[in-house]
Amino acid sequence: MPITEKANILIDNLEVKENSIERTLNEERTLNDKHSFTEFSDKWKSIRIGEVFQFLSTANNPRSDLSDYGEIGYIHYGDIHGSSSSFLDCSKKSIPCIHQKKVKNLPFLEEGDLIIADASEDYEGIGKSLEIANLNNKKIVAGLHTFLLRGNKKIVADGFKRYIQYIPSFRADMVRLATGISVYGISKNNLRSIEVTLPPICEQTSIANTLSDIDSLITSLDELIAKKRNIKLATMQQLLTGKQRLQGFIGEWKKKQLGEIADCYSGGTPLTSNSHYYNGDIFWITSGDLNQRYIKNVKGKITTLGLNNSAAKMVKKGTLLIALYGATAGVTAITRIDAAINQAILAIIPKYDQVDFLFHYFELKKKWLINIYTQGGQPNLSGDIIKSIEILIPAIEEQKAIAKVLSDMDIEISTLEQQLNKARKLKQGMMQELLTGRIRLT
Repeated sequence: MPITEKANILIDNLEVKENSIERTLNEERTLNDKHSFTEFSDKWKSIRIGEVFQFLSTANNPRSDLSDYGEIGYIHYGDIHGSSSSFLDCSKKSIPCIHQKKVKNLPFLEEGDLIIADASEDYEGIGKSLEIANLNNKKIVAGLHTFLLRGNKKIVADGFKRYIQYIPSFRADMVRLATGISVYGISKNNLRSIEVTLPPICEQTSIANTLSDIDSLITSLDELIAKKRNIKLATMQQLLTGKQRLQGFIGEWKKKQLGEIADCYSGGTPLTSNSHYYNGDIFWITSGDLNQRYIKNVKGKITTLGLNNSAAKMVKKGTLLIALYGATAGVTAITRIDAAINQAILAIIPKYDQVDFLFHYFELKKKWLINIYTQGGQPNLSGDIIKSIEILIPAIEEQKAIAKVLSDMDIEISTLEQQLNKARKLKQGMMQELLTGRIRLT
């Protein structure tokens, strides 16, 4: 069964389960909210992290000591922050290596161990953790800026440990106890002192099984989306350069500068100190909005007065836009709304050619543009630079056919991304109920 069908079935099942949880919660509230919570609260045990887990020694080697080869696997705190999961399947994940002589006398990881990053550049990453599974006799150590915790299996179940980081009270204490300015950290003693309220082992297992189902779905969707994006990139590299032709097309491609085939202009910004220029009824697109790819709505709005008294210019829906400088330089989008644009955006209006073809072309060429026109560490494009770019252009019908192939791929990826977002929201809602004891599983 394709992953998309599996995703829909699992999401439907999880929604039924979530709705059942919500109905149960509402019934309990209706009967006697206070009584129903009291009935269950004595079965959960508040206990300090230091009483549940043994803290073991970790390495302190920098990235420069690591390689793709070596006797010992090494988990750096960056690997924790870079993971989209809270579960490390050592049988599938590629793990950096280190020579054994550099990590002498350190304990090797065991099944169910919890590795916590002790430093983060933001509050969101404080206490981020990975639970270890499927070691298959691999020798791996916990590395720089990590805590290695080995749990008492009579108190905390394998599979549940990865979700401790999401318990609201635990998160709040981690943030409260973190110290630092640009980098936040938490000490081992402070971590040991944090109290968590845990359900009985059997319920921990039920919670872990429920949440791991949706975690598996999220992982599968993440992997499938990455695969589909790679396939699309390879297709773009073939179709947009003429290396591979779609069936039925044989005409010669012509090389032209963009300025020959399109009209281009940028906009401006109304005086920000004049409140009469803003919060009107004209959408105002800024470069950050181009990350939408297809712009359907924006937060910025200006007034007719602001438009008439500035260099801001209007664009019609269907216009191709490209960001000229800053963090979004080279990002392209098609606006689905009539709007004004600022000076950091170039509007591209083809005279005869297909907008969607050019959109995909500039998406493909973004990295090339940035590499060529980066100055002083910052990408710096201009209207003249963009208009001077030479493009191989097929006949209009072939442009339409190529654009349709790539747009269909976009639709497929977008559908998967919607499923992924839905699954993540479901997980968040279920964790709020299950990890706080508001709803009990048996």
